[in-house]
Amino acid sequence: MAAGTTAGTTGGGAPGERPGERPEERPGERPIRVLIADDQPLVRRGLALILSPDPAFEVVGEAGDGEEAVALAHRLLPDVVVMDIRMPLLDGVEATGRLAREVPGCRVLALSTFDMDEYVVAALRAGAYGFLPKDISPEELVAAVRVVHTGEAAVAPRLMTRLISTYVRTPRRPEPPVVTDAGGLTRREVEVWRLMATGLDNAGIAGAMDISVSTVKNHITGVFGKLGVRDRAQAVIAAYETGLVEVGG
Repeated sequence: MAAGTTAGTTGGGAPGERPGERPEERPGERPIRVLIADDQPLVRRGLALILSPDPAFEVVGEAGDGEEAVALAHRLLPDVVVMDIRMPLLDGVEATGRLAREVPGCRVLALSTFDMDEYVVAALRAGAYGFLPKDISPEELVAAVRVVHTGEAAVAPRLMTRLISTYVRTPRRPEPPVVTDAGGLTRREVEVWRLMATGLDNAGIAGAMDISVSTVKNHITGVFGKLGVRDRAQAVIAAYETGLVEVGG
């Protein structure tokens, strides 16, 4: 499939369907629509060959740069965009930011040649739901696309914390941060937020606080809403930027 081409699309549409409108999604019936953006044709082809045989996925298009990825996302309305971070014309970080603003229905899974890359944090801050190094296995790619499609962050908690603690600058502060009551967070919510930022998953947070996993999930929902962040990655970035946790702390 060449860059910019589509698969499984028709020129018409269902009766009564407005131009640009997604078909009605019925659980178990519609495959996850994936757009692949990478400036290397062989990488695009390899990613497509991993996903296409699985009936749970439909690779609807390929893009060779960020500008083309944004344009195709507007036209094809994919569920997930697998986005290389470093591309010509418009890099993956800028493209991710535009998609988050302009096509919020699609979710970006960022790809990086290196697992320690400052561009990864920039992409997460811009709105990516997760990231993967390019040397991942096919099974890991499939799992990550599924996770991102559900709206969860496809980043291993400890790897995400290591990346963010390396590339996000923690402000110097002589006194405790003001974030303990930011946005009306309760003490429990602040503690959940802090533990999340240290790399614990939901089960780890539940064990550390001696509460149930469902209660942890409720607290995390409250944290996201009060901080005005969309996902776990952005919450962890905010924890470092506000000084709730510190690099090496």
